[in-house]
Amino acid sequence: MTTWQWLIGLTGVMSIWVIPPAWADAVEHDGNSPISEIPGLRDLEASATTVDEWVSQVQAQESIPTSVQIIDVRVDPVETGIEIVLETTGELEAPSPSTVGNALIAEMTNAVLALPEGSEFQQANPADGIALVSVTQLPNNRVRVAITGTAAPPTANLSVESQALRLSVVPGIAQAADAEDALQVVITGEQQDGYIVDEATTATRTDTPLRDIPQSIQVIPRQVLEDQQVIRLEDALRNVSGISPGDNFGGTRDQFFIRGFQQFNIFRDGFRDERIVFQETANIERIEVLKGPASVLFGSLEPGGIINIIPERPLSEPRYAFDMQLGNFGLVRPQLDFTGPLNRDGTIRYRLNALYERGAGFRDFDQNIQRFFVAPVLSWDISDHTNVLFEFEYLYDERPFDRGLVAIGDEVADIPRERILGEPGDFLENTAYSLGYILEHRFNQDWRIRNAFRFSSSETLDLKADSDSLDEETGILSRTFASNDDIRHLFDAQLAVIGSFATGPMNHDIAVGVDYYRNYSQGTNRSLPAGETPSLDIFDPDYEIIPQPELEDLTVLARDSSSGIDVFGVYLQDLISITDNLKLLLGGRFDFADQESVFNNSLSTRYDEAFNPRVGIVYQPIEPLSLYASFSRSFAPNFGTTSDGETLEPERGTQYEIGARAEFLEGRLLANLALYDLTKVNIADVDPNDPTATFYVAIGEQRSRGIELDVAGEVLPGLNLIASYAYTDAEITKGTFGIPDGNRPANVPEHSGSFWATYEIQQGNLQGLGFGLGLFVAGERQGDNQNTFELPGYVRTDAAIYYRRNNWRASLNVRNLFDVNYYEGIEYGRVTVKPGAPFTILGSISVEF
Repeated sequence: MTTWQWLIGLTGVMSIWVIPPAWADAVEHDGNSPISEIPGLRDLEASATTVDEWVSQVQAQESIPTSVQIIDVRVDPVETGIEIVLETTGELEAPSPSTVGNALIAEMTNAVLALPEGSEFQQANPADGIALVSVTQLPNNRVRVAITGTAAPPTANLSVESQALRLSVVPGIAQAADAEDALQVVITGEQQDGYIVDEATTATRTDTPLRDIPQSIQVIPRQVLEDQQVIRLEDALRNVSGISPGDNFGGTRDQFFIRGFQQFNIFRDGFRDERIVFQETANIERIEVLKGPASVLFGSLEPGGIINIIPERPLSEPRYAFDMQLGNFGLVRPQLDFTGPLNRDGTIRYRLNALYERGAGFRDFDQNIQRFFVAPVLSWDISDHTNVLFEFEYLYDERPFDRGLVAIGDEVADIPRERILGEPGDFLENTAYSLGYILEHRFNQDWRIRNAFRFSSSETLDLKADSDSLDEETGILSRTFASNDDIRHLFDAQLAVIGSFATGPMNHDIAVGVDYYRNYSQGTNRSLPAGETPSLDIFDPDYEIIPQPELEDLTVLARDSSSGIDVFGVYLQDLISITDNLKLLLGGRFDFADQESVFNNSLSTRYDEAFNPRVGIVYQPIEPLSLYASFSRSFAPNFGTTSDGETLEPERGTQYEIGARAEFLEGRLLANLALYDLTKVNIADVDPNDPTATFYVAIGEQRSRGIELDVAGEVLPGLNLIASYAYTDAEITKGTFGIPDGNRPANVPEHSGSFWATYEIQQGNLQGLGFGLGLFVAGERQGDNQNTFELPGYVRTDAAIYYRRNNWRASLNVRNLFDVNYYEGIEYGRVTVKPGAPFTILGSISVEF
């Protein structure tokens, strides 16, 4: 069957898929009745088996009442407070209000916000004691009314009329005793809706509005991941300016360049994750990307930026979601997401994410991918003031080890992108897990303490015919059968006190903390003796000339190493509100790093100390516009060793940045423009004379200057977009080991960008039908730091169509719609070019109840 036949067939199946009425009734749950009232499968009406039964079920579905439209919102002052009037086209069901912090929340089901000015209403300071009234459209035909008090949550009386809903709101008064009782600490995963998030934790380790952060930061919310059907982290990060793929070690791990510098750490909820794996996206709530040095809060770190994954947290209401993704190249990916309370008063909540993935990839021989992931989380409100969250993740991943293609002359060799240049049995197996806790106690309204710990571990084993060098005249590629067998353990402990106070007219939001982490790794690299691995003709390959060797056959020990590093840090940060529209961010951190490594019985030690400051200022001439400038520095001990067994000098970075962040369309659209100058010294790069990519050399200095633009939000009701552009002027200003001054670093395009937009029909018989279109662009890139060959630029087009109805969603996504032949990047040198995937189709069906 051809790809297009497969596409047409799957589309046809989706177009006639019908949920039985009994199933729809079964999954409607008001959140108050016990879960035991949900019927089992034996209680559900069977699917249609005849034409008459099918027609009957379709008619039953059509008889479901349409959503009530909210056509106007008024906020009228009254003697006791305010009255909010929602004018409707029919009668709404009376919602059950709840309070979250100082906000009173009322959520209507089977409702659509159809206002002349858009799909959101906001009015600030309508009365004394009330800071904000907002009415927002949510997915699945839900509308939320949020009334935020200045000192305490308001109270409201509701009355439902035939064509209106009235809320008589009285401001709350915070008494001393009431304020103490209201300090409930709850770590829950409040779901983000839409394409815009206006707060982030990565820049300051507190929930800080983006408009108050003097540094470029982008947030990819869950809705974008769902609309694009993101499976790999690299697919999500295409939406952020200035990021390009890095060395993914034979297609087995995540690694990226940010602002021209390779990043070796991915963070999860503020913890560094060095398990050397593909990060799982099934339990991601959002992804925050802070550009530039972040050592002031996170310690040793490369200067390009930080990628911080925020995982999903337990919810206070029961929710059960199933999702099945199917695609070409053999992809099968079922997953589940269960959450809710475990006891009657809701003080103990859980969340469970699990998935299984099987596939073959687009490369030759249908090499198998097997992946299993499970992540239980438990949240316990010990008291109104104290919460502890326990979390665990387990991941097993086995996939082909594939170095990719090779270069001839100044370009990539003209061979099929499906062709592997290793052997059909090459593989990498990774078993990884992590466990930890987050304990938080709130002393009062202004001060809290947070203690957290995480232990993570990974064990990896690979066996492959690694590419060594290519005879470019004959096309004969020399190779070596080799294996890495490694373990890695990471201990990460954090303690922070966060609070706010005033000194005269100025307000201070302060964070002071200490943290400690220990990274220990141990492993070997073994290979067959020289000359025993058969070479390969890249134009006419002949595989399996000899059987793949057993591990005991690899008798040449190239590496027997262990390394450990202990880093202790202490930091202080103060966000000072000098006036309402002028803010100053001051921060500093001391790091103490003790490093020891043993390489083939040769001991090497280092001890380093570093101070890393950050200074930033934000000026807001008008409320929707923030202008900022900042200076920051970074420090990172080098884990790389030279061929002589010596540890490299620490890497250090310095950045100057100015920028502007603006809100448009009454806050529904957010744009960030940044200009930066970033310099890094003592950069670790793979030794070009080492075909095993085991040893490193230090590039003297690299500088990156650029302009970045990121835009995200809702342009019109139902029309969402996220887009980016980056101009990156990266240059090796002081080269060493045969790298001339002035060369461009590998994998970094001068121009790159992205555009993704979706439109969902808001009314009528086709309500819930949506379409998506995306363009992902990368300019020409150097293939190595020696600049001996070049990767061509490309434009990749993606598309999507989906249908959302009540509690289910069906979608069909196409990546590389026009089957463009492109290259993602290189790992190291001329024999590790990573080809991009061809036309790829991905369908999914999800149900939630």
